[in-house]
Amino acid sequence: MVGAGRDTPVDSGGGTELYVVIGHAPRQLDRNVTLLGRVVQGIELLSTLPRGTGKLGFYEKPEQRSPIKAIRVAADVPAKERTNLEVMRTDTPLFQELIESRRNRKEEWFHAQAGHIDIANVPIPVRPAPAH
Repeated sequence: MVGAGRDTPVDSGGGTELYVVIGHAPRQLDRNVTLLGRVVQGIELLSTLPRGTGKLGFYEKPEQRSPIKAIRVAADVPAKERTNLEVMRTDTPLFQELIESRRNRKEEWFHAQAGHIDIANVPIPVRPAPAH
């Protein structure tokens, strides 16, 4: 997920600072952060960026930072230059089955069911669209 950074006050996020959760999304993000979108392609590139050595993985020194020099939202890319992707529809029974499988794992190892799932932990399958 892509979120807008903020300080402690809930209205302190002006959208000038964005972040992407590149590891396991921590619980309790729902209704506590503003999610702006989802990375549907290229998360593996973001996941290889080094984490900082400070608390919560923050960079303690400017030289530790890896600046992102450019980012584009798919809607801003000219249609002829876009990667054609297929995203699973979220209004289908199959998607509801996927959500339920993530909310309450049925494998033998899981003895207690969670009963809930944060939106940041909901995977939406994406794949390249077949060439026509």
